[in-house]
Amino acid sequence: MPRFALVVALLMALVACTSTPSTPTPAPTSSSPQPPAEQQVYVSIGDSYATGFGPGGTGESFAQIVARKSDLKLVNLACNGATSADLATKPACGPDAAGKTQLDGAAEALRGRKAGLVTVVIGGNDLAPCALAQDPLQCATTTVAGIRTNVAATLTRLREAAPDVKIVGLTYPDVFLGAWVNPSFPNGKNIAGISVKMFQDFNATIAAEYRKAGAKFADVTDSTGGYGALTELTQDPKYGQIPSSVAKVCTLTYFCDRTDVHPTPAGHQAIADAVTAAG
Repeated sequence: MPRFALVVALLMALVACTSTPSTPTPAPTSSSPQPPAEQQVYVSIGDSYATGFGPGGTGESFAQIVARKSDLKLVNLACNGATSADLATKPACGPDAAGKTQLDGAAEALRGRKAGLVTVVIGGNDLAPCALAQDPLQCATTTVAGIRTNVAATLTRLREAAPDVKIVGLTYPDVFLGAWVNPSFPNGKNIAGISVKMFQDFNATIAAEYRKAGAKFADVTDSTGGYGALTELTQDPKYGQIPSSVAKVCTLTYFCDRTDVHPTPAGHQAIADAVTAAG
């Protein structure tokens, strides 16, 4: 081949290589979309604190707040007025109850599911009558023994259903501090003073049962200021100078002015924060 023709042929080949780059083969794509990740389940059992019941009807409970903020699917089996014995003996409430007890319903919801959280708030309805008993502390001592037995049995069932699930046990704001300003209680200051000791004993005893089961315990009494000295005063816009712990429970519950033990929206938020802080 003449030299000129050879040069032309080489140039043409070079142009062909550079002007038509090879196109990479696209990665194969799936023809069907991937299923969404399964949402973790949050099972709530207990009493009206978990249902959100209050003097104005049913509102958003701490359980709903926790589920929403943690992106968990809430299975709420709690019942208004439930005692610790009721968990294993009476039908659960809510759309997921299906005629089962709270414990049976919880075990079914947890078993074989992607479980993220269980909360248990119970004992308040067992203990409430003791505030007006002739000997409140003796009444509380006897009652707490029964609550402790029932809570231990509850935790055993929950652990059998989901050995590794995070369980958070809850206590309550010391609503009886509100008797300090509630005119329905002529001896309200005495009731408020007795309630501090009653809640301290109750919480310490119940917390021990949760620890035995490898569960967390959210001491809502403590986080809502219930152990504060009644000599620590603050100026309340409605009641004047009162103990700080009394003023706080008046904000977080309806007990001070309505003799209703249920949390206000601020109270439910405080309880939800305590659940989250339980780690």
